[in-house]
Amino acid sequence: MRRKLAAGNWKMNGSRAALAELTALEPAAAGAAEVLICPPAPLVALAADHAQAVQIGGQDCHANQSGAHTGDTSAAILKDAGAGYVILGHSERRADYGESDADVRAKCDAAWEAGLTAVVCVGETLDQRESQNTLDIIGGQLAGSIPDAATGHNLVVAYEPVWAIGTGKIPTLEQIGDVHDFIRAKLERRFGEGVGLSVRLLYGGSVKPSNAQEIFGVSNVDGALVGGASLKAADFNQIIAALNAEA
Repeated sequence: MRRKLAAGNWKMNGSRAALAELTALEPAAAGAAEVLICPPAPLVALAADHAQAVQIGGQDCHANQSGAHTGDTSAAILKDAGAGYVILGHSERRADYGESDADVRAKCDAAWEAGLTAVVCVGETLDQRESQNTLDIIGGQLAGSIPDAATGHNLVVAYEPVWAIGTGKIPTLEQIGDVHDFIRAKLERRFGEGVGLSVRLLYGGSVKPSNAQEIFGVSNVDGALVGGASLKAADFNQIIAALNAEA
């Protein structure tokens, strides 16, 4: 049975004071669903020291474990700071920094080498959706971004339609289900039914308390990767509660 996962991506937001939000998440994190918060890199160690039941992750890592890479953070450093997860291939990284599937794959290998669980993001742009290329795009990203050693322990896949992130626009429940079913089938075909069925699939893209329950009822949705609504425990707790109801 896949354990549900509510993951919060704080992006470039947060502060020492904001870590108080983690305390307010602790009761919900003791429920059936796992709760993960990914703050900016300078806050990871502080968050890990602060958290108890809440899991902590990074938002990106370098493909090398150390070296002359000014401004970057390795998977090994994240692990040493107390992280258990790292988000990789987020659309903002792919767009802003030109990260390719091969780049994401190399980072995923590094994350696994360091003992982190990789949350690999895939998703289509609005033009790709309107051109009816969504499944081709997703299939290519899955094939190119995920290394061969995937398991249900070291991999989480997050589907984030680029056009829905932070816009308030949401695919229909049928569209979400179609993509999640497609991802599940692709994973089963490549890695075998055992691994394919064990990898958790998250939906991300304007998830909020008002729509979480219906999204979590969709086929093969095992949780959510949440942006803005994860910054305040009052909002994220409602999303976690909706996920616990499905667990």
